[in-house]
Amino acid sequence: MTTDVINPSTGTVLTSVPSLGLAETDAAIERARRAFPGWRAVAPGERARLLRRFAAVVDEHIDELANLEVRNAGHTIGNARWEAGNVRDVLNYYAGAPERLIGKQIPVAGGLDVTFHEPLGVVGIIVPWNFPMPIAGWGFAPALAAGNVVVLKPAELTPLTAIRLGELALEAGLPEGVFQIVPGKGSIVGQRFVTHPAVRKVCFTGSTDVGKSIMAGCADQVKRVTLELGGKSANVVFADADLEKAAASAPSSVFDNAGQDCCARSRLLVQESVYDRFLALLEPAVKSFRVFDPADATAEMGPLISAGHRDTVASYVDGADVAFRGSAPEGDGWWFPPTVLLAHGAADRHWREEVFGPVLSVLPFKDEEDAVRLANDTEYGLSGSIWTRDLGRALRVSRAVETGALSVNSHSSVRYWTPFGGMKQSGLGRELGPDALLGFTDVKNVFLSTDS
Repeated sequence: MTTDVINPSTGTVLTSVPSLGLAETDAAIERARRAFPGWRAVAPGERARLLRRFAAVVDEHIDELANLEVRNAGHTIGNARWEAGNVRDVLNYYAGAPERLIGKQIPVAGGLDVTFHEPLGVVGIIVPWNFPMPIAGWGFAPALAAGNVVVLKPAELTPLTAIRLGELALEAGLPEGVFQIVPGKGSIVGQRFVTHPAVRKVCFTGSTDVGKSIMAGCADQVKRVTLELGGKSANVVFADADLEKAAASAPSSVFDNAGQDCCARSRLLVQESVYDRFLALLEPAVKSFRVFDPADATAEMGPLISAGHRDTVASYVDGADVAFRGSAPEGDGWWFPPTVLLAHGAADRHWREEVFGPVLSVLPFKDEEDAVRLANDTEYGLSGSIWTRDLGRALRVSRAVETGALSVNSHSSVRYWTPFGGMKQSGLGRELGPDALLGFTDVKNVFLSTDS
């Protein structure tokens, strides 16, 4: 069985890839299980060398991987080059980890007590279609560094860069079975990661509803799980902020990757005393946002991923109060213009639900207390931004907003050397940063008696 891979810019078929069934998935898991003892036994320095070699091979293929993502996912070429480079950088970062996976010596009476971080075994990673390369790397790089073996299921819509990364891993010298790409349906391949007893951890990035079902399935075997799920992040602009800078940067915070980003600041909260002025500053920034062929180096946004998703995004705009819109190509492909909607209360559907498209909802707030209340009035808590010149307010609001990654006077969410993950129904666990390896290990405690 095969699956057609579509170019979202044109709606045409790029290629077809295998869609593996249950028996083939089990075979891949079994190959990983057999490869685990050998990979675990590789000396830390040698495992680090192989990961650095993997990073070097990825670096040699940056342009190839980027162009593949432009055609498969509709990402702008600038974004796609960053994403391929992020895989390289994350591999290099975690190549330093095998020789630094240090346990503790704990003072006890009558002997010596030490701890070890033991790898789990087979790790199943389920990758979404919105950022196929970096999210894959955030999972497989620390998992491999900690001594685990990986089976990775790419999204059905965007499997091409993951398949190529699997080939590059072998080219770099990783042993057979250590890092495998298993394309196929989530209901078959992904579900088998959940139910197969040899898979000791599942990492999933995707919708909250699917994440809940994966978490429930993993509970049956007390299987470890990391979940990075939905988001409905707030961009909070106070009256004392640099309004020109905040307005100029707001479009990219939600329209980047056509809004198909769990961290998108899709709820814009503006203090009511500067609300009208801010919208006047925002309008030209939105209308000048460059939406066209993602292969063009000057493009800031490409198409949505599929025709069905475009219909879903459009359903949030139909009947809503449109403040203003940008432009997008007409004709072939799944294009949608950047759109700003006025929210008339926190109950508005486009304000509450994750649109996952280039749609920004705007709502005024009265004061600091009101801003925090509105920012927290959501089941999600993944990211967000705060704009103010008042350092005390920045710290107070940062501590008060219930979200995993906040940025003050900027829109950054992810750095591979700092932790990333959500609160509430945006996820469970943390990726990236210096402690990511600990999520792929068990702590073993060993007591050595010194009694004669």
